[in-house]
Amino acid sequence: MKPSGFVPFVHGDAVPRRKVPILEIAEFRKALLDAIQGGQRLVSWSGHEAGDGSVELLAVLADDVNGTLAAAVTRVRDGYPSVTPECPQAHWFEREIAEQWAIKPEGHPWLKPIRFHAPYRAGASMPGGEGSPLPGVTDYFHMEGDEVHEVAVGPVHAGVIEPGHFRFQCHGETVFHLEIELGYQHRGLERHLRGGPDRKTVHYLETAAGDTTIGHATAYAHLVEQLASVRVPSRAQVLRGVALELERLANHTGDLGALAGDVGYLPTASYCGRIRGDWLNLTAVLCGNRFGRGLVRPGGLGVTVDAAAIAEVQKRLDALEKDLTSAVELLWSTNSVMARFEETGCVSRQDAEMIGLVGPAARASGIARDIRNDFPSGIYRYAHIPVGAWHSGDVFARAFIRWTECQRSIAFIREQLSMLGEGAVQVACGLLAPDTLAVSLVEGWRGEICHVALTDPAGRFAHYKVVDPSFHNWFGLALSLRNQAISDFPLCNKSFNLSYCGHDL
Repeated sequence: MKPSGFVPFVHGDAVPRRKVPILEIAEFRKALLDAIQGGQRLVSWSGHEAGDGSVELLAVLADDVNGTLAAAVTRVRDGYPSVTPECPQAHWFEREIAEQWAIKPEGHPWLKPIRFHAPYRAGASMPGGEGSPLPGVTDYFHMEGDEVHEVAVGPVHAGVIEPGHFRFQCHGETVFHLEIELGYQHRGLERHLRGGPDRKTVHYLETAAGDTTIGHATAYAHLVEQLASVRVPSRAQVLRGVALELERLANHTGDLGALAGDVGYLPTASYCGRIRGDWLNLTAVLCGNRFGRGLVRPGGLGVTVDAAAIAEVQKRLDALEKDLTSAVELLWSTNSVMARFEETGCVSRQDAEMIGLVGPAARASGIARDIRNDFPSGIYRYAHIPVGAWHSGDVFARAFIRWTECQRSIAFIREQLSMLGEGAVQVACGLLAPDTLAVSLVEGWRGEICHVALTDPAGRFAHYKVVDPSFHNWFGLALSLRNQAISDFPLCNKSFNLSYCGHDL
């Protein structure tokens, strides 16, 4: 279905900026809401200076059913009517735009900054301050009534964990609402990407979320290859896919072990902790770095993977699969574990659709959404991985989806390496197309990674937007705690395992 007012295009095809319509705000708003009503999703919405004192807001929509994207721009100065009341998917995006560009979406239900930094627009200030109706840094939701109380956790936590503040509104032990406050690690990464690409760009993106090095590096490489009209060698495409699935395996394995640890089930917790390290070591066999840094580069790979490395990965794969199966199946056969997993932290399919959940969190709520299937690129255009979904939307579902994905990733790696041919792994990327829009989607282990770039007349990045899957999913964690015991928070939190730095950027 073509969203009225938006220009449709195929994932992987760059679009000249002159073909992206600039709509009046009323037309833009209507087209956006009509598209969402028709089943589209908002995958990216961001601002950049238009040069006349206004700000261009670029929205990118995805049609999962037909596998197409669409984009449009509107220009605003001080404010516009918020779309969040009718489109909750826009909630976080509008808060970000307000903070970055001092533009107020009128009617937004909770227009609080998400990173707490000065606006990008010169001379502008956040549309808040003394006497402003907008919430400030220290404003929180609150409830009143007998036995109502607040519990504040973080941002400094007991243990090795990134900073985030969680504020619970409780009646007795029951959580009515969880407010999540992030932004403590804001690095200004997107601003550093402007003017690129240069030698630093890929390193910035490899560390956008440190546990998703392959995912973000692949999204960046795909985007540059679109803009440079480059076709990546087949051997490099296969090895990129293998590395992405190894990253998925390492993190899913770690999460399954951590979930076991959160309910005090130590056999799986201890085994999975070790096995996660073994998956990381397989990535190191390919490129010399356990997190995959240096492996993915625009045009292909940054390293040459020889036959001995491939043979070593194949040799270790069977033993790792056997060990992981033994460790994880203990979970499903242990009644005390199932009693804690089942019916804990439920997110309904309706709520998941409404707020735009992605990745395993969406699939656990019954939404078969997976970029590898809906918007395939690279090796995934030729090798299909079945998409699994569950219906209950609880901790069990989010754990079980991880396990089914581990099994399918192992099968994919085994098949691809058995058929891997010889050949080059790198081609040169020349100049990028000037005045062009490019969008890159990759299914990282947490879910959909979206990179959006606009080039200037010289073919440099005039605008670069990164949307980590955590950006979509943090509010899902808040919903999972409603009407739950506050003691369930660590388990629910781990079942999502979202990135603080991937959100803060």
